[in-house]
Amino acid sequence: MTPQTDHFASFDGTQLALHRMGEGRPLVLLHGLFSSAQMNWIRFGHAERIGRLGYEVLMLDFRVHGDSASPREAEAYPQNVLVRDAAALVDHLGLADYDLGGFSLGARTSLHAVAHGVLDPARLIIGGMGTAGLGEWEKRAAFFRRVIDEFDAIPKGDPAYFSMQFLKSQGVDRVAARHLLGTMPDLDLALIERITMPTLVVCGDEDRDNGSAGELASLLPNADFVEVPGTHMGSVTKPDLGRAMADWLGPPPA
Repeated sequence: MTPQTDHFASFDGTQLALHRMGEGRPLVLLHGLFSSAQMNWIRFGHAERIGRLGYEVLMLDFRVHGDSASPREAEAYPQNVLVRDAAALVDHLGLADYDLGGFSLGARTSLHAVAHGVLDPARLIIGGMGTAGLGEWEKRAAFFRRVIDEFDAIPKGDPAYFSMQFLKSQGVDRVAARHLLGTMPDLDLALIERITMPTLVVCGDEDRDNGSAGELASLLPNADFVEVPGTHMGSVTKPDLGRAMADWLGPPPA
């Protein structure tokens, strides 16, 4: 199964990449910070596994990521710009009945979009996200600002070294990335009660990057919680993540 890639204009004209795989019920998937649809969903077989069940897997590359544009102008980064990009994708495709999933930043973006009534999927998948990742974003943003600002001076053994190497491997535009880090407000945890659709919270059993995923699942009105093997970065490289998502979704209704 080979993904097809095209581009569309987001709300402000920024060109975003859309990767499609499979045929059937629409499932929109959003990737993690400084990653891409290729890295999170395609490379390790998750999208193909789900596509073979009878889904059209629709994978966005956020601005500054993957095959999407990386504008350097500050005005290209209003607050919650990634929520607006996700909404632009749904509008572009004319989706009315669809499912939505995200990993890490993609999960955070999905929760913001649903809690604020911007998107209304039938079902929701939240991967690699806990309560701290929703309410303590500034700590994460400060870490990545340091990675960007000290990029060429971070020594091996520094906790930021791996993140620097990952940004380098993904070809991330650091000027654009620094703008993007300032666009993500915290989510008031009281708003989680608005997220009433069936939800899967799936997280690596060694993943503590965004706090407690189990706690997040307990706050959601209609959630199932599944642990899979791995750390935050490692869990997306194992087949268990895609298997857990596919098993929870099941074949789409006829």
